[in-house]
Amino acid sequence: MPQTKAPATNRRTNHVIQKQAEADAIFRSMGDGAITTDEFGRITRVNPAATRILGFSEKELIGKPFLKTIVAYTLEGNHMTVIDRPITKAFLTGKYIESKMYVQSKKGTLIPAAISVSPIMFKNKPIGAIELFRDISIEVEIDRMKSEFISLASHQLRTPLSAIKTYTHMLKDEYMGGLNKEQKKSLDTIINASNRMNELISTLLNITRIESGTISLNPKSTNIDEILKDILPELKLMSSAKNIELNVRKTNNQSTKIKTDMLIVKEVINNLVSNSIKYTPANGQVNIIIKPRLKDIQIEVADNGWGIPKHNQDQVFSKFFRGSNIIKKETNGTGLGLYLVKGLVESLNGKISFKSEEGGGTSFYITLPRRIINKNNFSKAKIKL
Repeated sequence: MPQTKAPATNRRTNHVIQKQAEADAIFRSMGDGAITTDEFGRITRVNPAATRILGFSEKELIGKPFLKTIVAYTLEGNHMTVIDRPITKAFLTGKYIESKMYVQSKKGTLIPAAISVSPIMFKNKPIGAIELFRDISIEVEIDRMKSEFISLASHQLRTPLSAIKTYTHMLKDEYMGGLNKEQKKSLDTIINASNRMNELISTLLNITRIESGTISLNPKSTNIDEILKDILPELKLMSSAKNIELNVRKTNNQSTKIKTDMLIVKEVINNLVSNSIKYTPANGQVNIIIKPRLKDIQIEVADNGWGIPKHNQDQVFSKFFRGSNIIKKETNGTGLGLYLVKGLVESLNGKISFKSEEGGGTSFYITLPRRIINKNNFSKAKIKL
């Protein structure tokens, strides 16, 4: 007898069941932890990698509110608010989000993790999300070891560099005999090179302190006016060498009194202003604009220099970043300055942002709270490294 074909509806149903089984098998076999949520932020699925990394059982997670159950901290040790969580940003923007943070296991251990979140969209509305994460303890440990090495090497370099600078200045001042014009010119070259090396060593040491969380804060009452008065003479010398106009103004008459670490604020402003001078052509302009507000003070450093290309702007605060339009114009530079500035500003509980247009200049905005608040929560939890 001839075989009868299965109805089309059954074939479609079997096909759907098969595809669902394949998707489930892929989800459960993934090496990264995976958690899905519904539109209300409740956990709907977890894979074995997620339960292994976090120490929770599947039963302990399913149906629970994701943001309350999976506790997260920033890499600086601050408890992440709901609005700062990648899964929240994915829901609000409808976009794929990546981040690095600490996630807290069932035992309270903080696990460094690389996170990626994709919203699940239906008719242009998020109806859930899937978060993937992987343990990056080894990468963090390698970074820590690299930072320790850089710190040790930088400290060791300072001693011979100090001797080079001392004896070079003595030679230039003719403590050891007269010099001709060419010899003095050669010594100036050595002094300039040693000054650049000293700046690089200081930058590397500050970066390792920030990354290791050992940067020391010494908050005292001061005001931004006094800080600017201390650093402006040197900055004006630098700007006058390129015939760049350097201006300072306040937007209102409110007090600029602030309780913060004065040395770090000086370094931040000095770094941003010298950066603006460096990347502004001769006869340009750099403005420092102070905007005192009730709870904070905003400092804007604006120039009419070369600006940052749009395709480079998401990399501005990355290590070793240099704009593609700058490399040909200015060969000197490590690309560490803005990375350092961001770390220093955040150590003061401040924020930094910028606006830039290639060929139209750049404005950096620093917002510093009137008082530093210590938000470090690391003492409350164990860190896995």
